[in-house]
Formats: sequence, C-alpha cells, structure tokens
Amino acid sequence: MNRRFALILLLALPLGAAAQQASGTVPGPAPQELIEESAQAMLEALDADREAYQKDAAKVRALVDRVLLPHFDTDYSAMLVLGKHWRTASPEQRKRFVEAFYQSLLSKYGAALASFTGENLTMLPFRGDLASGRATVRTEVTTSDGTRVPVNYSMRATQDGWKAWDVTIEGISYVKNFRTDFGAEIDQRGLDAVIERLESESGAAGEAGDAAAG
Repeated sequence: MNRRFALILLLALPLGAAAQQASGTVPGPAPQELIEESAQAMLEALDADREAYQKDAAKVRALVDRVLLPHFDTDYSAMLVLGKHWRTASPEQRKRFVEAFYQSLLSKYGAALASFTGENLTMLPFRGDLASGRATVRTEVTTSDGTRVPVNYSMRATQDGWKAWDVTIEGISYVKNFRTDFGAEIDQRGLDAVIERLESESGAAGEAGDAAAG
C-alpha cells in the first residue's frame, strides 16, 4: 500500500463520523456535535503531551481505540476488504483478520496521528440524502508540505449510529486498494498466512515502539 495514502488515511480518520444525521432516525449525537467532540478529544489529548505520543506507540493506539474506533465500522470494512474470501472464512478467521488488519495499519502508520492539528483538516459542505442510510462526507487534509488532499468518507447508518466504512483519498478507495492487495496474497498463500503476517507485523511494531519509549 502506498505509504502516503496510508498516512493520510490515519490522519483523516479521527473525523470519520461526520455525516449529517436525519433527526430521530439514527441514535447518538447529531453529526456536527459528534465530529466536533471527536476532533476536540483527539486534539486535547495530543496537545497535552505530543512528545509522549510521538515516542509511545501504545499511547497512540489507546487514543485511537478510545476516540476513533467507536465511529468506524471495522467489521463491515474488513468484510469488504476480504471480498469473496470473507464468505469462506471461519468465524475465528474473520475475528482474527479484523483485529490484525486494524492493529497492523495502526502499528505501521499510527505515528502520523501525533502530528494531527486543527489546521490539518477542513470540512466541506455536506451533500446527500440521509434517508437512504448512506452518506458521503467530503473533507480536505493539508499535508506537511501544504498540499490539500481530498478525503471522502463513505458512511452507513447502523443501530449504534452513523459509522464510516471506507475512506477515499484522491479518488482511491482504501477498501478497494486493500481488497486488491490482500486478494492476490490470499490466493497465493492462504488466509491464515496473511493473518499471521499481519499479527506478526503489528506485534513487532508494537515491541519496537515500546523499546524506543523505554
């Protein structure tokens, strides 16, 4: 996966629940409240001790788990990433893949979140019909070199509120991108081998981060 794509993905994800919500149809806070609360929580935590977050990968993972994960539909996203392989996977394989995929991505690129500031992201006017239960939220992420990158979130209404399941960066869907990459590898090596690789990568990255912090 392109490193720049993954870094922008993680930088943008804290605001992944920014859909406009039809009153009374989806539980949870109104969209603007939800996005403001998520962004504010992320920024307040980072501003309190950026140096610690830059040095401690476990601290970043805990922050993402608390602020981001509740608003991202990891199971649905992982199902789409696996595509045809999801149908033949066992419940245990599905569970392991969801967790390994999330942890691997976070271990590799989570450090990018330590640089997230309020100036990095700009919300664009919402367009869409929320009654359909689907929505696309448009934003722009400003990178360190000043480049403004379009980032669109695909949202779905769930019984737990609006959740993001895909992020499209510069026209590239992260779900489709990963589905292509993982699909080829699974065809060659099998699903268990891919899961074990992801688990190994995230574990090794976590150990390296803990060692550096110590």
